[in-house]
Amino acid sequence: MQDARLPRTLFAVLAAGAAIYFSSYYAELPAVVASHFNAQGVPNGWQTKSAFFAVFVGVSVLAVLVGFGIPRIISLMPPELINLPKKQYWLAPEHLAETHAFLNSYFAWFGCAVFLIMILTFDYAIQSNLHPDNRPDISRMWYILAGFVLFTLVWTIRMLLRFVRVPPRNNS
Repeated sequence: MQDARLPRTLFAVLAAGAAIYFSSYYAELPAVVASHFNAQGVPNGWQTKSAFFAVFVGVSVLAVLVGFGIPRIISLMPPELINLPKKQYWLAPEHLAETHAFLNSYFAWFGCAVFLIMILTFDYAIQSNLHPDNRPDISRMWYILAGFVLFTLVWTIRMLLRFVRVPPRNNS
């Protein structure tokens, strides 16, 4: 059975670390910061630093909702509204707790991945503002994006494989 404690702990560590890390840069940033960059890493959108950090808080809440809210919503839904392969098996009363535990853990890991990509993206923007003449290489962001896409692809396939197969019956 899956356990969501590790990804929940990791999420909390990421949140605490991000809060400490980003708050240490707040005073160093200009009043208006470059907050959006084109594909070459050139700034093309600006906002006040308070709005910039408010957006970070907002996407952090979004990561919490994705990682921890979706499985909670699924657990409250009637089975007929849940789209899951082999749902007659996986949502049967004898398997429901196992299914919900898996989804809680699995989505918690996804929430960590979403939050980590947000942290790295906001760090890119902060470092670009602190060092406008020597911005971080934009290829860093492309690698981060590629890694996230790969993670999401593997995450989705593993979840589908988990639910598309029904374990063989134990005849003992």
